[in-house]
Amino acid sequence: MKEHKLHKIKFSPYLDKLYHSDKPLIIYKVKNGYNLYTDFSKKIIITNNNINKFFNYFSNKKFKKETDLYIGFLGYEILCNLLKIKIKNQKKINFYKGIFYKPETIIKIRKDIKIISSKKNKKFKNFFNKTQILSQFKMNISYKKYKKIFNLFSKKIKQGETYQIKICTKYKNKSHINPVNFFWKLMKTNSSPESFMIRDKNYSIVSCSPETLIDKKGNKIITKPIAGTLRKNKKINKIKALNFFRNNNKETKEHNMIVDMERSDLSKICKTGSVKILKQKYVEEYKHLFHYVTAISGYLKKGVTTKDIIKSMMPGGSVIGCPKIRTLNF
Repeated sequence: MKEHKLHKIKFSPYLDKLYHSDKPLIIYKVKNGYNLYTDFSKKIIITNNNINKFFNYFSNKKFKKETDLYIGFLGYEILCNLLKIKIKNQKKINFYKGIFYKPETIIKIRKDIKIISSKKNKKFKNFFNKTQILSQFKMNISYKKYKKIFNLFSKKIKQGETYQIKICTKYKNKSHINPVNFFWKLMKTNSSPESFMIRDKNYSIVSCSPETLIDKKGNKIITKPIAGTLRKNKKINKIKALNFFRNNNKETKEHNMIVDMERSDLSKICKTGSVKILKQKYVEEYKHLFHYVTAISGYLKKGVTTKDIIKSMMPGGSVIGCPKIRTLNF
């Protein structure tokens, strides 16, 4: 919320034109503000055939400027493919497995707005997409089917084949969405640490996650698994929320399992003995919720690549289950 208000204090004609244009744009929340990326000189559509080449590029590349970077996303399917896991019983969706962009312009929104760009002439084509909800949301699964899946997974847990499984549902509807407006409204409602928006010609992604899966600086890597959520009300503060989590057997066991799994994932790529708990079982407060969090760090082994890190840490265990690989195979 604070960052959103800072952005709104000073009007920027450049940002206003950018927001109302059809130019591809990425907004990424960072500490104390937001980074915006645009004027993309390269766009790499990730497939199973080129993903290794994409990762190898980073091993040989020396980055000198702030715009010497690629930013984008990897989908669940291709992350599983990296682990040699084939997703079972999934409907084919006509969407990208991953896309990365090379920006030539970065806009840093803090107390002031700073523009870093190799582009001299910035042209905009006016375009405004008004948000329209065209149909009601529908779930992709019925109660009967959900119950069947639940009973099957309960049986797997009782048989000792896994310890924890996350069952997810999908909601969909038909809408015309202005992703920039939608993103800023979401930031006003729930400004989570790992929030981002991608706007391209034929798709948009708006994401708002509280969980930091990978935070790498130099050879130090940090992950902050979340397991435990409590809805806020006027009678509950952070201390009472912490006591609730500590005294709740289900929340404690779930949290311990996820933390142990993330420590194991880090240990695959970090120096022996370097994986440590930075801060154990504390509460992070958001506008509507309290989350139960542990921060874990480690120092990467020599020769560990970007691909090694991605394979070890993703998909995130807190949204899959435990143990991760076994659970992904169900």
